[in-house]
Amino acid sequence: MERYFPYYQGTPFFSLQQDSRFSYCLYVPPSYYRDEVKQVRLIVAVHGTKRTAEGYRDAFASLAEETGCVVMAPLFPMGVSAPYAAAPEEQHNYKYLEFKGIRFDQSLIAMVGQVREALGKIAPEFLLFGFSGGGQFVHRFYYLHPERLLGVSVGAPGSVTRIDPDVEWWPGTAGVAERFGKAIDIAALRRVPVHLVVGALDTETWNVRIKPDSWTWREGANDAGANRVERLEALRQNLESHGIDVTLDSVAGVAHSGTQVLNPVFDFFRKCLAQKDRK
Repeated sequence: MERYFPYYQGTPFFSLQQDSRFSYCLYVPPSYYRDEVKQVRLIVAVHGTKRTAEGYRDAFASLAEETGCVVMAPLFPMGVSAPYAAAPEEQHNYKYLEFKGIRFDQSLIAMVGQVREALGKIAPEFLLFGFSGGGQFVHRFYYLHPERLLGVSVGAPGSVTRIDPDVEWWPGTAGVAERFGKAIDIAALRRVPVHLVVGALDTETWNVRIKPDSWTWREGANDAGANRVERLEALRQNLESHGIDVTLDSVAGVAHSGTQVLNPVFDFFRKCLAQKDRK
């Protein structure tokens, strides 16, 4: 039996029961509570480095109202492994899925499970979006967990991981099975529609170039291109070379702004929902 859930529309943040360092907020459209609605899709919107989770939740509210989907916005805070939240290395902790033994991908899976337990109508597969640092997280999550996804939209990541078994993680995918306990399944990746989106003016280089003194540095860290536009194009070419269906949208007149690239994201998610409904 579905549990009583006392909230709809914009909710407070809920603590993840398995690890209270992490939390999430929801947008639950009123249509969820209609008796004739038997199943609802979940949209997960992952924040960037500034952790504006609630803002992304609110930005997806109109799509939730239109489609009947529930929106979840996770919060991966700084300071989860350091004595103070301003630790510079913590800015990027979640983007690479694992940081100092913390598995951020598993935390997201646990959040989805907790939401499905509270809201009994939520379907297993979900739509996943992330912008900037969130874009880094979501395409790497997609590599490990395609079976959980109805579609994934990757927005303007500062760095990209290309499928390449000859280059070590994270610029490539060598050693993924040993690191994460799960190998990349190309056939499963091909079953998930992929959307890439970036502002056409998102061409700054200073904020994406990784320096050798950073903990995120790896050989090949900057090989995908000088800026976000070039790096996303390199990711597109790499995914398509493995037979993965990719849509790339470059939004004219837009620099690095997550809210200004959402229209093509919404269009992509509408198509994913429509294709699933037809099956």
